[in-house]
Amino acid sequence: MIRAGIVGGSGYTGGELLRLLLGHPQVEVTQATSESHVGKFVYQVHPHLRGRTTLRFIGRDALEACDVVFLALPHGEAQNHIERYASLAGRIVDLSADFRLRDAGQYTAYYGHDHAAPAWLGRFIYGLPELHREALRTAEYASGVGCNATATTLAVWALVKAGLLRNDQPIIADVKVGSSEAGSTPTESSHHPVRSSVVRPFQLTGHRHEAEVRQALAECGDCDVRLSVTSVEMIRGVSAAVHVTLPRDLPERDLWSAYRAAWQDEPFVRIVHEKAGIHRHPEPRLLAGTNYADVGWEYDPATGRAVLLCAIDNLGKGAAGSAVQCMNLMCGFDETTALTFGGIYP
Repeated sequence: MIRAGIVGGSGYTGGELLRLLLGHPQVEVTQATSESHVGKFVYQVHPHLRGRTTLRFIGRDALEACDVVFLALPHGEAQNHIERYASLAGRIVDLSADFRLRDAGQYTAYYGHDHAAPAWLGRFIYGLPELHREALRTAEYASGVGCNATATTLAVWALVKAGLLRNDQPIIADVKVGSSEAGSTPTESSHHPVRSSVVRPFQLTGHRHEAEVRQALAECGDCDVRLSVTSVEMIRGVSAAVHVTLPRDLPERDLWSAYRAAWQDEPFVRIVHEKAGIHRHPEPRLLAGTNYADVGWEYDPATGRAVLLCAIDNLGKGAAGSAVQCMNLMCGFDETTALTFGGIYP
């Protein structure tokens, strides 16, 4: 049994971490912090956890030593206190963007300010187990992975590995996202009368997650990754449709072969590619609350045009689920522990 602490436990990702870890047979959550809810029971902020824990939120300064600490803080905060967190726990999983990029210059370019702890960037393993499983097994520090970056990377990864994507053409990802991606703090854009029923493009060029995807795909060369992100009427979920051009007249079996080679042994990636039916493509709604990523494609052999698809729950596989998966690997647990919930339908 290991002791886990969650810094920033009152947000959506903090609540998802608590839900998953409270069901983990080898983890005891000993503390969770929230500067705005000190002294409150966790279930008063996360009502779905009523009856599962009597833990109360503490302030960040009261955090004590534990075996692993999850940092579920707003972007920019973890880097300012990373030395303290490292002194309290031998393993850290950071869910923010603070340690995702290895290049401090890229961090400055995409986040608009210099990194406060650049020496730490190289110490974190990028926390997408499907790409970095073996490195995570021996890691002390794992970074979070952006939910849009997760969906985009997993959408294209099978064809990258198969050598079917060329790096002389752009990888154009059209990403649809739900409202929970904006976090639990209300804003003008998240106010219900303004947010409801929208299809609102909010970042069509220069999205921060482009740098992550480009870094993740570096083995196939310097990829030109372009993300466009649009808010839609959905609470949880990311749906990525990545537009690429493949060679013409590829047999369907070649695409199946590439996808099976990449994903057949992965516990949380499922191939969804049916000829007919309303669920023939990946659909975020079916993944709510899960750590699964569903991938698929549509291909026109006459033109070579292809649309590569991936759906995830942004709070699950896009955040807390992958974080727990990383912890399982780092601590030597079965990778799937506490993560096998299969979703609900309808």
